[in-house]
Amino acid sequence: MDKKRRFIEETFPVKEVGAESSREKNIRHGHISTLHIWWARRPLASSRATNYAALIPAPDNIDEWNKKRQFIIDFSKWENSLNPALIERARKDILKANGGKPPRVLDPFGGGGAIPLEALRLGCETYSNDYNPVAVLIQKCTLEYPQKYGHVEDEQGDWGELSSSKRRNPLLEDVKMWGQWVLEEAKQEIGRFYPEEEDGSIPVGYIWARTIPCQNPTCGSEIPLMRQYWLAKKAKKKVALYPYVDGGKVEFKVVGDGYEEIPAGFEPGNGSVARAVATCQVCGSVVDAKTTKKLFRDGLAGQRMVAVVLHSPGVTGKRYRIAVEEDVRIFREAEECLKVKREKLILEWGMDPVPDEPLPYDPRNIWIINYLPVDEQVFGSLFNSRQKLALINFAEKVRQAYGKILKEGVDSEYAKAVVTYLGLGVDRLTTHLNSLVRWRSDTISFERSFDRQAIPMVWDYGEVNPFSNSRGHWDLNFLLETMKHLSTISIPTIVTQSSATSLTYNDNFFDAIFTDPPYYDNVTYANLSDFFYTLLKRTVGHLYPELFSTPTTPKSSEIISDPYRQGGKEESKIFFEDMLKKSFQEIHRVLKPDGIAVIVYAHKSTEGWETLVNSLLGSGLIMTGAWPLNTEMKSRLRARESAALASSIYIVARKMQRQPTGFYNEVQEELKQHLNNKLERLWQEGVGGADFFIAAIGSAIEVFGKYEKVMDYEGNIIRADRMLEDVRRIATDYAVRQILHNGFSGEISDLTRFYVLCRWNYGEAKVQFDEARKLAQSCGIDLALEWNRSGFISKEKEFIRVLGPQDRKLEELEGSSKLIDVLHRVLLLWEKSKRSEMISLLQESGFGKSETFYRVAQAVSESLTLESKEKKLLDGFLAGRERLKEEIKKEHVQRRLFE
Repeated sequence: MDKKRRFIEETFPVKEVGAESSREKNIRHGHISTLHIWWARRPLASSRATNYAALIPAPDNIDEWNKKRQFIIDFSKWENSLNPALIERARKDILKANGGKPPRVLDPFGGGGAIPLEALRLGCETYSNDYNPVAVLIQKCTLEYPQKYGHVEDEQGDWGELSSSKRRNPLLEDVKMWGQWVLEEAKQEIGRFYPEEEDGSIPVGYIWARTIPCQNPTCGSEIPLMRQYWLAKKAKKKVALYPYVDGGKVEFKVVGDGYEEIPAGFEPGNGSVARAVATCQVCGSVVDAKTTKKLFRDGLAGQRMVAVVLHSPGVTGKRYRIAVEEDVRIFREAEECLKVKREKLILEWGMDPVPDEPLPYDPRNIWIINYLPVDEQVFGSLFNSRQKLALINFAEKVRQAYGKILKEGVDSEYAKAVVTYLGLGVDRLTTHLNSLVRWRSDTISFERSFDRQAIPMVWDYGEVNPFSNSRGHWDLNFLLETMKHLSTISIPTIVTQSSATSLTYNDNFFDAIFTDPPYYDNVTYANLSDFFYTLLKRTVGHLYPELFSTPTTPKSSEIISDPYRQGGKEESKIFFEDMLKKSFQEIHRVLKPDGIAVIVYAHKSTEGWETLVNSLLGSGLIMTGAWPLNTEMKSRLRARESAALASSIYIVARKMQRQPTGFYNEVQEELKQHLNNKLERLWQEGVGGADFFIAAIGSAIEVFGKYEKVMDYEGNIIRADRMLEDVRRIATDYAVRQILHNGFSGEISDLTRFYVLCRWNYGEAKVQFDEARKLAQSCGIDLALEWNRSGFISKEKEFIRVLGPQDRKLEELEGSSKLIDVLHRVLLLWEKSKRSEMISLLQESGFGKSETFYRVAQAVSESLTLESKEKKLLDGFLAGRERLKEEIKKEHVQRRLFE
């Protein structure tokens, strides 16, 4: 690979590839996200597009630029991921750029396998690595086994991998066959604990409520903890559980469409518990959150089966009944069966078949640990007795399948591959077969756990029937579809397990490195993946002794910032920065002198970016480009109430000679010129909001990273935090000019600038205090002097909220001459149809004739969503702008005549 600049170093279709990456989050069939849960997995679209753009030369002319740009856009689409013509063209382009041989590519943080999969699709000699054993096993099932065993020669002896759909896929067929065998064997043994109804209907699952005793000494009744009572809440079907008191005990009945009418005044959305505060339905006493937690930790909480969800084959929809004594009796039988089965498997396996490994101490992400007695803080506590029985039976059948396959004379490595997919099937089943599963009344189904990057506390949970053929049952179809997709590639990846700080490869070994390192404190991968590690240890761990030799996943060298593990916030920041720097130094070591690296990073806090920048600057790698790609769904849970980053930054780096020392005054000028050029391009690509500032950071590293060190004239080393202050100030000035349509930015106050940027950046979401403080600082404002002083800045715990006109009162705004205060007062007067007062205010303040005033109003409106109350007020006011100006002008003339 020569040193000529690559396509991605000059240009990239940010907006279009970002749109495809965001859309991909909704794709299920055949996508690797359905193979196994892995957190923060990169989209295939952005991985494919950036890998390709980094491996081909920059265009020589505008025609070539347009053709390549359009090809990248087309190639990034999910529906083109198996298009043989596009794949063949991409491979030829890459071979030509690399002297006729496939480039050797590494991902040292392989994770869920998205980035190396796309390198593999492009025909690269691909290597992938991860420290986490669960990630390594997922990668083997994504990047090694389907390519190695997933297809055989057709009748013509044609091995052209892109037409593999014409061939028999033995791996796919065997996984399907043995998966069915596992299901049938498990059902034969424990199916009786999920009995059909007399009318032939099948229990889809059971709804349970955790319970605590009422703390009123004169009551003491059991409180079933339920966050809400809806069973079905759709436009044409509304069904709920109705709690009532009978003989001093809370009982339930089903009400709604097809049942008794929902009683007047009953609101099923209001449960008996919220934020751990519980209300006794018998006496009305309230149990505070602290006491609720203590009752659980003291072992005084229980659980109660409340309802059964049923489905009749051939009949649309589900029906419900209250759990009866017979349901409880069958559950007790399952408990007795569990005791016998557990003792048998302990002798056979040499370990408890129910995961007895300790839950990691991580209150930020593993919330349930706060509600478990000390002696029950193990992974097995996440399952009820019947779930444990089902889990160990499926695990046993997977282990038995391996022995049976070997008896058929099959190669042991192939047999291991087959049962490893069955092990992933148990993992998939168990995401629905645990006591953290919620019943969703809007989709009328059981929702799997791990939809958040956490192990939460769930008050009422669903117990799925693994044999029901409804959502959450033993089902390998998604897995099989993904295997089919992956089998279209015939060259396997070499997958390894090691820390990225000590790679096992020789110096100057790779032509390119594409990777997605951990994002500071975003995801505690090891803590979360322990759930699956403990399961895989029991299904296929004996086949991978090198991966499953420790009680839980190895954590000492995991590159994340975790204050609980590393002794405090500052210590964890230092640990992360040091470890990330070592991993970047390893990337520098194994990369060829003319090689290229693309490093993906996404973190919404400046603190997270400071650690990244410092790590990069200490690695020897030089940044040559940075592009923000929108990789998140607009409706993602985190973004609804607080500001969240939508983009990942794809940072391009080279192994090049660095300039010795830069003096900061000179570097500042270079930074300003470079940033203004780059920000113009980002603006044209449609990058906005918080992503614009993060992209600016990526661009700034291109300048800052050219020097071995940057110093001021007093000899002080300039670190990332100082650089980021300048970047934010430059980006702030540029953004305000653009938001106000290339004018008037010099005519607004610092507070107005802050208001406009907050709305553009975050809309009406609350903002982490430190982020708001740094944005305010770039506007010349000390935030601590402004909040809660009858202005528009309000501090709410660790957040800052910028108030809109609807959050303020007219009387509070009287007498203020500040632009935003006058604008808010004008909007409230407009809303109340007090036109004459509004015109007088605009006239007296002088803003009625100020184009800047209207530009600010327009800019704020353009930053808000259609549902925003503030936007509706602004749009209503601005619609009559010209008429207002005429009235103000007329009033001004009349006043002068009377003077």
